[in-house]
Amino acid sequence: AGGVLFGWIADRFGRTRALMLSVAIYSVFTAACGFAQDFTQFLIYRIILGFGMGGEWASGAALVSETWPSQHRGKALGFMQSGWAIGYAAAALVNAFVQPAFGWRAVFFVGILPAFFTLWVRRNVEEPQIWKASGASAARGRLRVIFQKPLGALTLALTLMNTCTLFAWWGFYLWLPTYLTQPAERGGVGLQLLSSSGFILVMQAGMWLGYVTFGFVSDRIGRKKTYVTYLVTAAVLLSIYVSIRTPAVLLALGPFVAFFATGYFSGFGAVTAEIYPTSIRATAQGFTYNIGRVVSAAAPWAVGSLAQTQGFGAALSVSSIAFLLAALAWVWIPETKGRELS
Repeated sequence: AGGVLFGWIADRFGRTRALMLSVAIYSVFTAACGFAQDFTQFLIYRIILGFGMGGEWASGAALVSETWPSQHRGKALGFMQSGWAIGYAAAALVNAFVQPAFGWRAVFFVGILPAFFTLWVRRNVEEPQIWKASGASAARGRLRVIFQKPLGALTLALTLMNTCTLFAWWGFYLWLPTYLTQPAERGGVGLQLLSSSGFILVMQAGMWLGYVTFGFVSDRIGRKKTYVTYLVTAAVLLSIYVSIRTPAVLLALGPFVAFFATGYFSGFGAVTAEIYPTSIRATAQGFTYNIGRVVSAAAPWAVGSLAQTQGFGAALSVSSIAFLLAALAWVWIPETKGRELS
């Protein structure tokens, strides 16, 4: 819901305003979690920060898309998306050093730091010229427009494709630590917890490279070819990965799985920016991306339930199938490389 709401705000009132507001909300309420006195308070703060976090991507993707020229748009969005891998690693480091010394509340207090980023945005980042030139149109942010011709079918295809990729990602990565540490007789690899953390850290490096590289490749050969290549390769590599029990091979293959199984996220902002007009761009990006997030919430449950009856190998193969379904959705999505924004 936060992504759709802040997409609308970005279209109606400006990309930088929406970005600052979303970052401020998730930063302040992340810190507020540290003050929670019971589970109900904690849950409320988490829900509110989720609204802000969901809105940050839509406003940021629109801002970056409209600031960079078409020949470099993929690269710019790739670097933007790579911040996820950097932030994930930074959060792990904060937890590792702050929590033992100062307790779990202090870990959440650190979350206030991104709020200061909004001060820099306010002083140094201007609204894109294409958004300012669009004027105060009443059509700005009208959600129903993305379901009307000629955009309706594309909205459905993009939402389906992104839902499948997110389902695959959450289904695999959320259960990966359990899969690596679970005893072999229960379908896992049987690594020690410390060893599995090292494996995941190595995969984070592959994830970051995947994000950045996708932009360069898609600017070169096109969004469609790059997306389908990444998705199909991810499906194949993941199927191989869950069939291996040798730690050295898993360690070597892990970064390649992460490279292809996450890198494609860098392309979604460029594709949607090049399909939807300025007046509804952020609203459309917020909807097509975040509806996928909502549906993919079922992935951990689906994979976990299947793992109990069929084992982790079969359960995690569901993610491979989801990657292939996402690739199939590209039959209905056009190539957008080189398009000037409208």
